[in-house]
Amino acid sequence: MEQFNQQKQDLVFLRGFVAAFKEQIHTDILVTPGRHGPPIPAHKSVLAARSEIFKNMLECDECKEAPSKSITITDLKHEELECLLEFLYSGSLGVEKLEKHVYALSQAADKYMIPHLLKHCERYLLSSLSTCNALQTLEIADTCSNHTLKETTLDFLVKNIDRVVSSPKFEAFVHRSPHLTVQLVTRAFANGAK
Repeated sequence: MEQFNQQKQDLVFLRGFVAAFKEQIHTDILVTPGRHGPPIPAHKSVLAARSEIFKNMLECDECKEAPSKSITITDLKHEELECLLEFLYSGSLGVEKLEKHVYALSQAADKYMIPHLLKHCERYLLSSLSTCNALQTLEIADTCSNHTLKETTLDFLVKNIDRVVSSPKFEAFVHRSPHLTVQLVTRAFANGAK
């Protein structure tokens, strides 16, 4: 019980970072989405602490004579960037936001080396795996080199191969990801699927 109370106190303590972000207290950098939208004020120290890539970006920027007051994250839309920053400050994200942006956040977590976010996205993707989203999940797993997610998704697809190949999404998947199609079909035949 004492350990539980300590964990609760730790969470309350850490919420101060979220408040600093939401209330824009002493922000020192603007993070601009690459795909439209206004910049979002943030704290260099939080970005650097959560991502080795952000740390390197900021350190390289500080090597210049006049340090920049902004960085651009080219591959995220404004709402996706807000979710990424919210996660960096809080270590969590609401289910609705995660559901809506899980693919973009997975790619950002991989690109900017944010393993906690990548694991968070992996857990969500595994728990919500269905015939409707498995092909896209496989593509994300491959893009992010997430072996666990890829293997689990391939196994799921093989078990549901009849429903998957008859879906309209499958033809588009074949054109987009021929190498994954070969892996899927090879595994399906190896497992005796029709």
